Amino acid sequence: MIQVENVTKRYGSFTAVNNISFEIDEGEIVGFLGPNGAGKSTTMNMITGFIEPTEGKIIVDGYDISKKSKKAKKQIGYMPEGVPLYSDLTVKEFVTYMAELKGCERNTKKEKVQKVIEQTGLIDVQNKLTKNLSRGYKQRVSMAGALVGDPKVIILDEPTVGLDPKQVTEIRSLIKELGKNHTVILSSHILSEVSQICNRVIIINKGKIVAIDTPENLENKVIEDNSIYVTVEDPEDKMKNIKEKLDNVKEVKLVAENEDKTKKYMISGEKGIDLRKNIFEVFAKEGITIFEMKKADATLEDAFMKLINETQVENKQTKEEEKETETKDETDSENKKEEK
Repeated sequence: MIQVENVTKRYGSFTAVNNISFEIDEGEIVGFLGPNGAGKSTTMNMITGFIEPTEGKIIVDGYDISKKSKKAKKQIGYMPEGVPLYSDLTVKEFVTYMAELKGCERNTKKEKVQKVIEQTGLIDVQNKLTKNLSRGYKQRVSMAGALVGDPKVIILDEPTVGLDPKQVTEIRSLIKELGKNHTVILSSHILSEVSQICNRVIIINKGKIVAIDTPENLENKVIEDNSIYVTVEDPEDKMKNIKEKLDNVKEVKLVAENEDKTKKYMISGEKGIDLRKNIFEVFAKEGITIFEMKKADATLEDAFMKLINETQVENKQTKEEEKETETKDETDSENKKEEK
């Protein structure tokens, strides 16, 4: 559905996006993540055709966004960050105006406008001025403007920012519904939201793609140790010598002593080994009661921070190596001059 091929965007000597490539399949919900200044918004603006790449090409549903911009843009519905609306228009007037901008046919325009108003839950406020709506309803109006005309691709930039928990839940449910009939690109700083909604995640930093994977795979890559947390009742303090009786275990560490006299331990083992069955068997023989057992968790936020930090370290090392090379070249040049 979307192909980004060797795309670079420069502003003078500054490179905002540096030779990135990725593909998004039809029907996917893809999270687009990156810290401020990473090139995220620039990339999304290039996909929508708002700005042109310096190099490379972007294909939307078979159309090159630079060469066949009208046909490509017709496949895209864009909800920008900040919810820009015309405050002197009613909800219905705004959505109708967006339909006209998108070139919806006159004989079907009214029907399409009403369809997205119903789809986004705006029936009760369709005759109200947009300036009199709550933030949550304004988000819905902006989304309705993106949806009208039934584009194949929906691009949502920070769709839940500034909303209360109830509104966030409603917008998330709506995005999941959109994923059934549209390809969705979602940009958000709320990583738990991306993890819940998206099939895949693209992470960009310093203008380069640093990861493309499912949220689950990214989270699993962060868990370096095979660790399990176990909360137990152990009045005879048998946990002191339990390590010797467990197979493939490297460490048993006390994490917390609880008010109900239970204790929480972290048990770390060899990679690729499922420790749970052996723990259950050994603890039962030793008379140690297990109250809770769970694997060490990692979140998408953990994966995101690790990838970003690794990129920063790599960039720092590259700069230091370049500086050393420049210094060496200058020294060699000076030596040659002295020899002459």
